[in-house]
Amino acid sequence: MTGGARGLGAAIAAQLAADGADVTVFDVLAVPDGAVAGRIVDVTEPDQVDAAAAEVAERCGGIDILVNNAGVLSGRAPYTELAKDELMRFLTVNVGGYVITTQACHPWLVRSDRGRIINVASRTFFTGAPGQLGYVASKGAVLGMTRVLAKELGPHGVTVNAVMPGQVDTPGTREHSDDAVFNATMRQQAIQRRVQPDDLAGLVAFLASDRAAMITGQTIVVDGGGYLH
Repeated sequence: MTGGARGLGAAIAAQLAADGADVTVFDVLAVPDGAVAGRIVDVTEPDQVDAAAAEVAERCGGIDILVNNAGVLSGRAPYTELAKDELMRFLTVNVGGYVITTQACHPWLVRSDRGRIINVASRTFFTGAPGQLGYVASKGAVLGMTRVLAKELGPHGVTVNAVMPGQVDTPGTREHSDDAVFNATMRQQAIQRRVQPDDLAGLVAFLASDRAAMITGQTIVVDGGGYLH
């Protein structure tokens, strides 16, 4: 999986490992010592990703599951202040990194008898969060990618789905939101508690399992029912 050194990614990696998967994390940050292996990889660099994917496939005898999670988060500013370089940074990392990693893993995923791709998107695509145009646009592109790949990889038996967390209590989110923001979000939810990384990790683990063999091309929101409003 990508982007698993901390936050949501670390919770997903830990859950998959607990379920018996041999997990390797690609991240620009070092992965803390624990149950999963880590490799320093910039997912926007095809040569790095190709080499890392080949190494994992050789060590593990293939690649069955890919979780695309590496990405950059966003603060808030009017779209009129969004510079081209900043826009391209969101698109390059949050979309390009997913495409590059999927391409690198493709040869092994299509040979697997249980190929799974889970793309981490964001509920902000539906809510249209003001001041986050670059981020929201990049996460919307992930939904389009998910639907296309579901059709292209369906003949190989590979499922492709997107998960959309709401506001999750992670270090990355904390850089842009304080307790007042979290509490305001929670008050809009049907289930009145903050969404935690393990909540999303459980869904990813299900989609990666044999029980989800006929679920593909779907987008599932994990936000305690906040989008109901």
